[in-house]
Amino acid sequence: MAKIIVVTSGKGGVGKTTTSASFASALALRGSKTAVIDFDVGLRNLDLIMGCERRVVYDLINVIQGEANLNQALIKDKKCENLFILPASQTRDKDALTMEGVEKVINDLIAMDFTYIVCDSPAGIESGALLAMHFADEALIVTNPEVSSVRDSDRILGILSSKTKRAIEGKEPIKEHLLITRYNPKRVSEGEMLSLTDIQEILRIDLIGVIPESEAVLHASNQGLPAVHLDGTDVAEAYKDVVSRFLGEQKSLRFVDYQKPGLLQRLFGTK
Repeated sequence: MAKIIVVTSGKGGVGKTTTSASFASALALRGSKTAVIDFDVGLRNLDLIMGCERRVVYDLINVIQGEANLNQALIKDKKCENLFILPASQTRDKDALTMEGVEKVINDLIAMDFTYIVCDSPAGIESGALLAMHFADEALIVTNPEVSSVRDSDRILGILSSKTKRAIEGKEPIKEHLLITRYNPKRVSEGEMLSLTDIQEILRIDLIGVIPESEAVLHASNQGLPAVHLDGTDVAEAYKDVVSRFLGEQKSLRFVDYQKPGLLQRLFGTK
Protein backbone atom coordinates (compact mmCIF):
# COMPACT_ATOMS: atom_id res chain seq x y z
CA MET A 1 0.00 0.00 0.00
CA ALA A 2 1.30 3.42 -0.92
CA LYS A 3 2.31 5.82 1.82
CA ILE A 4 1.43 9.50 1.47
CA ILE A 5 3.87 11.96 3.01
CA VAL A 6 3.28 15.71 3.18
CA VAL A 7 6.23 18.07 3.46
CA THR A 8 4.90 21.18 5.17
CA SER A 9 5.82 24.28 7.12
CA GLY A 10 4.04 27.22 8.67
CA LYS A 11 6.54 29.71 7.33
CA GLY A 12 7.86 30.24 3.81
CA GLY A 13 11.52 30.15 2.93
CA VAL A 14 12.52 27.35 5.30
CA GLY A 15 13.66 24.92 2.61
CA LYS A 16 10.44 22.96 2.25
CA THR A 17 10.51 22.46 -1.53
CA THR A 18 14.24 21.77 -1.36
CA THR A 19 13.39 19.10 1.20
CA SER A 20 10.56 17.65 -0.91
CA ALA A 21 12.93 17.30 -3.88
CA SER A 22 15.75 15.71 -1.89
CA PHE A 23 13.50 13.49 0.23
CA ALA A 24 11.65 12.12 -2.82
CA SER A 25 14.93 11.68 -4.72
CA ALA A 26 16.54 9.82 -1.83
CA LEU A 27 13.54 7.47 -1.53
CA ALA A 28 13.79 6.74 -5.26
CA LEU A 29 17.54 6.18 -4.98
CA ARG A 30 16.77 3.51 -2.37
CA GLY A 31 14.68 1.68 -4.99
CA SER A 32 11.16 2.85 -4.15
CA LYS A 33 8.81 4.02 -6.90
CA THR A 34 8.10 7.58 -5.80
CA ALA A 35 5.92 10.45 -7.01
CA VAL A 36 6.33 14.03 -5.82
CA ILE A 37 3.46 16.48 -6.32
CA ASP A 38 3.74 20.29 -6.27
CA PHE A 39 0.63 21.75 -4.59
CA ASP A 40 1.70 25.40 -4.89
CA VAL A 41 -0.70 26.45 -7.65
CA GLY A 42 0.37 29.74 -9.24
CA LEU A 43 3.83 29.73 -7.66
CA ARG A 44 5.32 26.42 -8.72
CA ASN A 45 8.99 25.89 -7.91
CA LEU A 46 9.43 22.14 -7.58
CA ASP A 47 10.04 21.68 -11.30
CA LEU A 48 12.85 24.25 -11.16
CA ILE A 49 14.59 22.54 -8.26
CA MET A 50 14.15 19.16 -9.96
CA GLY A 51 15.56 20.54 -13.21
CA CYS A 52 12.57 19.59 -15.34
CA GLU A 53 10.86 22.96 -15.94
CA ARG A 54 11.39 22.75 -19.71
CA ARG A 55 9.71 19.36 -19.85
CA VAL A 56 6.41 20.46 -18.29
CA VAL A 57 3.54 19.92 -20.73
CA TYR A 58 0.62 19.18 -18.41
CA ASP A 59 0.22 19.85 -14.70
CA LEU A 60 -1.78 18.87 -11.62
CA ILE A 61 -4.73 21.10 -12.54
CA ASN A 62 -4.83 19.75 -16.11
CA VAL A 63 -5.20 16.26 -14.63
CA ILE A 64 -7.85 17.31 -12.10
CA GLN A 65 -9.90 19.04 -14.82
CA GLY A 66 -9.64 16.07 -17.17
CA GLU A 67 -7.52 17.85 -19.79
CA ALA A 68 -4.75 15.25 -19.43
CA ASN A 69 -4.21 11.94 -17.71
CA LEU A 70 -1.51 11.16 -15.18
CA ASN A 71 0.68 9.34 -17.66
CA GLN A 72 0.77 12.49 -19.79
CA ALA A 73 1.47 14.85 -16.88
CA LEU A 74 4.01 12.88 -14.85
CA ILE A 75 7.62 13.76 -15.66
CA LYS A 76 10.19 11.00 -15.27
CA ASP A 77 13.25 12.23 -13.42
CA LYS A 78 16.52 11.93 -15.35
CA LYS A 79 18.68 11.16 -12.32
CA CYS A 80 16.46 8.70 -10.43
CA GLU A 81 14.96 5.76 -12.29
CA ASN A 82 12.02 5.42 -9.88
CA LEU A 83 11.08 9.10 -9.48
CA PHE A 84 8.24 11.00 -11.15
CA ILE A 85 7.24 14.66 -10.77
CA LEU A 86 3.73 16.11 -11.06
CA PRO A 87 4.14 19.90 -11.37
CA ALA A 88 1.72 22.55 -10.20
CA SER A 89 -0.02 24.95 -12.56
CA GLN A 90 1.67 28.32 -12.93
CA THR A 91 -1.34 30.23 -14.19
CA ARG A 92 -4.55 28.58 -13.04
CA ASP A 93 -6.95 29.76 -10.34
CA LYS A 94 -6.21 28.15 -6.98
CA ASP A 95 -9.92 27.27 -6.70
CA ALA A 96 -9.34 24.69 -9.44
CA LEU A 97 -7.54 22.58 -6.82
CA THR A 98 -10.39 20.58 -5.26
CA MET A 99 -10.66 17.89 -2.61
CA GLU A 100 -12.29 15.48 -5.05
CA GLY A 101 -9.67 16.15 -7.70
CA VAL A 102 -6.75 15.62 -5.33
CA GLU A 103 -8.30 12.41 -4.01
CA LYS A 104 -8.67 11.05 -7.55
CA VAL A 105 -5.06 11.90 -8.42
CA ILE A 106 -3.79 10.17 -5.29
CA ASN A 107 -5.97 7.11 -5.87
CA ASP A 108 -4.74 6.90 -9.47
CA LEU A 109 -1.11 7.09 -8.29
CA ILE A 110 -1.80 4.30 -5.82
CA ALA A 111 -3.28 2.23 -8.66
CA MET A 112 -0.04 2.83 -10.60
CA ASP A 113 1.86 1.03 -7.81
CA PHE A 114 3.73 3.99 -6.38
CA THR A 115 5.26 3.13 -3.01
CA TYR A 116 5.56 6.73 -1.83
CA ILE A 117 3.61 9.86 -2.76
CA VAL A 118 5.34 13.01 -1.52
CA CYS A 119 3.13 16.11 -1.37
CA ASP A 120 5.06 19.40 -1.49
CA SER A 121 2.75 21.77 0.36
CA PRO A 122 2.66 25.55 0.06
CA ALA A 123 3.68 27.29 3.27
CA GLY A 124 0.97 28.31 5.72
CA ILE A 125 -2.67 27.30 5.97
CA GLU A 126 -4.20 28.32 2.63
CA SER A 127 -6.40 25.89 0.67
CA GLY A 128 -3.51 24.34 -1.26
CA ALA A 129 -1.68 23.60 1.97
CA LEU A 130 -4.78 22.10 3.59
CA LEU A 131 -5.34 19.84 0.57
CA ALA A 132 -1.69 18.74 0.54
CA MET A 133 -2.03 17.75 4.20
CA HIS A 134 -5.50 16.24 4.03
CA PHE A 135 -4.69 12.72 2.79
CA ALA A 136 -1.31 12.32 4.50
CA ASP A 137 -0.21 9.24 6.42
CA GLU A 138 2.98 10.91 7.61
CA ALA A 139 4.26 14.49 7.71
CA LEU A 140 7.66 16.15 7.61
CA ILE A 141 7.36 19.46 9.45
CA VAL A 142 10.19 21.64 8.19
CA THR A 143 11.36 24.42 10.48
CA ASN A 144 14.31 26.74 10.89
CA PRO A 145 15.91 27.26 14.31
CA GLU A 146 14.21 30.61 14.88
CA VAL A 147 11.24 31.58 17.04
CA SER A 148 8.81 32.64 14.29
CA SER A 149 9.40 29.49 12.25
CA VAL A 150 8.92 27.22 15.25
CA ARG A 151 5.77 29.05 16.33
CA ASP A 152 4.26 28.71 12.85
CA SER A 153 5.16 25.01 12.80
CA ASP A 154 3.19 24.59 16.01
CA ARG A 155 0.10 25.89 14.18
CA ILE A 156 0.66 23.31 11.44
CA LEU A 157 0.74 20.54 14.04
CA GLY A 158 -2.68 21.71 15.22
CA ILE A 159 -4.10 21.38 11.71
CA LEU A 160 -2.56 17.93 11.18
CA SER A 161 -4.22 16.72 14.37
CA SER A 162 -7.66 18.20 13.68
CA LYS A 163 -8.45 18.94 10.02
CA THR A 164 -6.96 16.06 8.04
CA LYS A 165 -8.76 12.95 6.77
CA ARG A 166 -7.29 10.76 9.48
CA ALA A 167 -8.33 13.22 12.19
CA ILE A 168 -11.85 13.70 10.83
CA GLU A 169 -12.44 9.94 10.49
CA GLY A 170 -10.96 9.19 13.92
CA LYS A 171 -8.20 7.01 12.50
CA GLU A 172 -4.65 6.60 13.73
CA PRO A 173 -3.06 10.08 13.79
CA ILE A 174 -0.64 11.24 11.13
CA LYS A 175 2.90 10.30 12.10
CA GLU A 176 4.76 13.59 12.51
CA HIS A 177 8.49 14.08 11.96
CA LEU A 178 10.41 17.24 12.80
CA LEU A 179 13.06 18.29 10.29
CA ILE A 180 15.26 21.24 11.21
CA THR A 181 16.87 22.98 8.25
CA ARG A 182 19.54 25.67 7.89
CA TYR A 183 21.05 24.70 11.23
CA ASN A 184 24.29 26.45 12.12
CA PRO A 185 25.95 25.07 15.29
CA LYS A 186 28.21 28.13 15.63
CA ARG A 187 25.27 30.54 15.60
CA VAL A 188 23.43 28.31 18.06
CA SER A 189 26.44 28.41 20.40
CA GLU A 190 26.43 32.21 20.16
CA GLY A 191 22.72 32.40 21.02
CA GLU A 192 21.64 33.59 17.56
CA MET A 193 19.58 30.47 16.83
CA LEU A 194 17.42 28.15 18.89
CA SER A 195 19.06 24.91 19.99
CA LEU A 196 17.72 21.46 19.12
CA THR A 197 16.57 21.10 22.73
CA ASP A 198 14.70 24.43 22.60
CA ILE A 199 12.86 23.45 19.41
CA GLN A 200 11.96 19.97 20.61
CA GLU A 201 10.67 21.29 23.93
CA ILE A 202 8.31 23.62 22.06
CA LEU A 203 7.04 21.25 19.36
CA ARG A 204 7.35 17.91 21.19
CA ILE A 205 7.49 15.67 18.13
CA ASP A 206 10.19 13.24 17.08
CA LEU A 207 13.23 14.71 15.36
CA ILE A 208 13.98 12.93 12.08
CA GLY A 209 16.96 15.01 11.05
CA VAL A 210 18.97 18.21 10.97
CA ILE A 211 20.08 19.79 7.69
CA PRO A 212 23.09 22.09 8.07
CA GLU A 213 23.10 25.61 6.69
CA SER A 214 24.99 25.62 3.40
CA GLU A 215 25.41 27.84 0.35
CA ALA A 216 25.69 24.67 -1.70
CA VAL A 217 21.89 24.28 -1.50
CA LEU A 218 21.33 27.58 -3.30
CA HIS A 219 23.86 26.73 -6.00
CA ALA A 220 22.24 23.32 -6.50
CA SER A 221 18.74 24.81 -6.75
CA ASN A 222 19.92 27.28 -9.36
CA GLN A 223 21.29 24.36 -11.37
CA GLY A 224 18.07 22.34 -11.09
CA LEU A 225 19.70 19.75 -8.87
CA PRO A 226 18.21 18.38 -5.63
CA ALA A 227 20.67 18.84 -2.77
CA VAL A 228 20.83 15.10 -2.10
CA HIS A 229 22.83 14.75 -5.33
CA LEU A 230 25.64 17.01 -4.06
CA ASP A 231 27.99 14.12 -3.43
CA GLY A 232 30.47 14.66 -0.63
CA THR A 233 28.60 17.54 1.01
CA ASP A 234 27.18 17.60 4.53
CA VAL A 235 23.77 18.57 3.15
CA ALA A 236 23.53 15.52 0.89
CA GLU A 237 24.64 13.21 3.69
CA ALA A 238 22.12 14.77 6.07
CA TYR A 239 19.22 14.21 3.65
CA LYS A 240 20.31 10.60 3.11
CA ASP A 241 20.34 10.15 6.89
CA VAL A 242 16.78 11.52 7.08
CA VAL A 243 15.52 8.94 4.59
CA SER A 244 17.41 6.16 6.38
CA ARG A 245 15.66 7.09 9.64
CA PHE A 246 12.32 7.35 7.83
CA LEU A 247 12.84 3.78 6.63
CA GLY A 248 13.47 2.62 10.19
CA GLU A 249 17.26 2.51 10.21
CA GLN A 250 19.34 3.76 13.14
CA LYS A 251 21.46 6.79 12.29
CA SER A 252 23.16 9.07 14.79
CA LEU A 253 22.73 12.82 14.32
CA ARG A 254 25.55 14.51 12.45
CA PHE A 255 26.47 18.13 11.72
CA VAL A 256 24.96 19.45 14.96
CA ASP A 257 28.04 20.17 17.11
CA TYR A 258 30.17 23.29 16.95
CA GLN A 259 33.87 22.61 16.72
CA LYS A 260 35.82 25.61 17.98
CA PRO A 261 38.80 26.46 15.75
CA GLY A 262 42.16 25.30 17.07
CA LEU A 263 45.18 27.53 17.58
CA LEU A 264 46.60 26.92 14.09
CA GLN A 265 43.25 27.71 12.50
CA ARG A 266 42.98 30.94 14.45
CA LEU A 267 46.53 31.97 13.57
CA PHE A 268 46.70 30.91 9.95
CA GLY A 269 43.10 30.26 8.90
CA THR A 270 43.92 26.66 7.99
CA LYS A 271 41.17 24.09 7.65
